[in-house]
Amino acid sequence: MKVILLNGSPRVIGNTSNILGDLADDLEREGIETEQIQVYAHSFEPCNDCRTCEMRGDGRCADEADGFNEILDKLRAADGIIIASPAYAGSATGVLRIFLERAALCLEKGDRGLRGKLGAVITVSEHDGAETAYMQLVQWMLRCEMMVVGTGHLTVFRALNSPAYEDDTLAMKGYKCLVESFTEALYRLAGSE
Repeated sequence: MKVILLNGSPRVIGNTSNILGDLADDLEREGIETEQIQVYAHSFEPCNDCRTCEMRGDGRCADEADGFNEILDKLRAADGIIIASPAYAGSATGVLRIFLERAALCLEKGDRGLRGKLGAVITVSEHDGAETAYMQLVQWMLRCEMMVVGTGHLTVFRALNSPAYEDDTLAMKGYKCLVESFTEALYRLAGSE
C-alpha cells in the first residue's frame, strides 16, 4: 500500500513539512509506503478551462511540461492521499490551490481517478485560517469522490516556528487518531485487517 503526502508548503523545513515527515515515519512503521511531493517545487499555471482533458477523456492536462500530469498519475496510483498546507491569508497556499483546481477539472471531466481513495487533511497556521484551509481541502477530496478520514480533534495545528506544532496538544491528539484511523481504514480497504 502506498500513500502520497502532498505538501502545500513553500518551506522544505517548517511545521507542515516536519509534520509530514513524522507522518511518513509513523505510516511506514505500520507497513505503509509513503512518498512526499512538494508542490512548490513546480511552477503551475492556473487552469484555463480549455477542456482538453474532457475532449480527450483521459484526464490529462494539455500542459505536459510542468510535472502536473506526473503528480496526478501518482495520486491515481496511490491507495491514499494526505494533503497538508499552511494557511496563508486565510486559505490553503496558492500553488497548492492552483494544482488542486487543475486536478479537479481533469478528474471530473476525465477518469474520476481518485474515486474511492482514502484521504485526510492537515493544516497549520499561526493564529487563524487553518480551519478554512482544512475545509477547502476536505471539500476538494469530497468533490473528487474520495473517502475522508476524520479525527476526534481536527488535525488543525496552531504553530509559528517549527517544531512548535508539537505544543498544540489537541491537534497532536488528532494527529495520533489520524495515524491510527488512516492505517486501519487502508488495511480494511485492502482486505487485510
